Amino acid sequence: MKKENLWLSYQNEDKEKLQAICERYKNCLDEGKTERECIDLTIRMAKEAGYRNLADIIAAKGKVSKGDKVYAVQMHKSIALFQIGEEPISSGMNILGAHIDSPRIDVKQNPLYEKEGFAYFDTHYYGGIKKYQWTAIPLSLHGRVARKDGTMVDICLGEKEDDPIFVITDLLIHLAGEQMGKKATEVVTGENLDLLIGNIPLEKDSDTSKEEKETIKANVLKLLADQYGIDEEDFQSAELEIVPAGKARDCGFDRSMVLSYGQDDRICAFTSLFAMLDAKCGTRTQCCLLVDKEEIGSVGATGMQSRFFENSVAELLDGMGCYSELALRRALRNSSMLSSDVSAGYDPAYAEAFEKKNAAYLGRGIVLNKFTGARGKSGSNDANAEYVARVRRIFDDHNVAFQTAELGKVDFGGGGTIAYIAALYGMEVIDSGVAVLSMHAPWEVTSKADVYEAYKAYKAFLLDA
Repeated sequence: MKKENLWLSYQNEDKEKLQAICERYKNCLDEGKTERECIDLTIRMAKEAGYRNLADIIAAKGKVSKGDKVYAVQMHKSIALFQIGEEPISSGMNILGAHIDSPRIDVKQNPLYEKEGFAYFDTHYYGGIKKYQWTAIPLSLHGRVARKDGTMVDICLGEKEDDPIFVITDLLIHLAGEQMGKKATEVVTGENLDLLIGNIPLEKDSDTSKEEKETIKANVLKLLADQYGIDEEDFQSAELEIVPAGKARDCGFDRSMVLSYGQDDRICAFTSLFAMLDAKCGTRTQCCLLVDKEEIGSVGATGMQSRFFENSVAELLDGMGCYSELALRRALRNSSMLSSDVSAGYDPAYAEAFEKKNAAYLGRGIVLNKFTGARGKSGSNDANAEYVARVRRIFDDHNVAFQTAELGKVDFGGGGTIAYIAALYGMEVIDSGVAVLSMHAPWEVTSKADVYEAYKAYKAFLLDA
């Protein structure tokens, strides 16, 4: 049952395809650091591949037919792509489902303040993070500001070479005796994760008699007004995300790995998207579903717990002239899904957290997690044995390298995905993703071989009848 490192099994042609997929993947990581950016990128790539907006088709009273490629978007944070197959949709779809949100730090709605000669943004972290990992590293600011007049301002600052960047400061080691004695959860508190954004006071204006007390904050506001046309009140309707600054990079002397922010779960999201865009039309309708909010429980109007996917399938059936409540329920129940989400990669530096026989290893292929959850499988989907066998057969038939794993030792913790939510429709679902080192850290590590095998796996699954 031991799985081997894949690199020696690849021929030159395989290595060329692998490198091409990984370069494509790294470019997407650089361009899609937030949910909105991922959706923008996905729509552009989908249109280039011949996909049309389902909402536009419906508005024009058009029809959807076999072979058509369409997509539906929810609040610019979730998207579903469909390629209509030969069989009726009520017979089921082959679905790839992944999430495009990643742990990060968000700017609060009343964020800007000045303290002892510095200007800061007050923040609130998003998802499960080790807070101390986010101090003293280069950070960038991404997001959207919505003005009351309906206009939008998109911000991306800190990614270009000549951009300013930002930082959350840490206490110098010389004075950190007390800090170093604290538990890791207390070394840095959530309220101390404030972003340093300025130090220059506003120059006095001879034309105004107003005495400005917080001159550094005032200078930041002036810069924001001059560069983006926004004022302090506009932060109340803004979504600004703080993420690590910098591009995805090759890791290791041999360039065998990828080091980047946001690989949970964009490594599965982008390889699923590539597979969807590259796949030929099949017998069954194919779907790639990319959703938001998984890192905080898949909640809200853009998370998997919303009705977005169900509503999109209903609209699709209506566009094909075959909608009924029964057809919708059958389409969802008869579908098969790969919940494309990452798994914890075995790290020899922290071997005590893993059970080696049932751990995921970098460079050994895509990972099947029959169940996730915590401890006694709490919150898990736990796929049927029959479905696991079917997925194994698909992968073997298409020469896809795969491994099976659990998320660490039984009593060490655990995690969840969107699998259990999709399973509520009665469809078959299993978690199938890529092993990651340093998961949820600002920078995560993956194997290029696993990126390639994930792409192959997802493409094979979409085409399976």
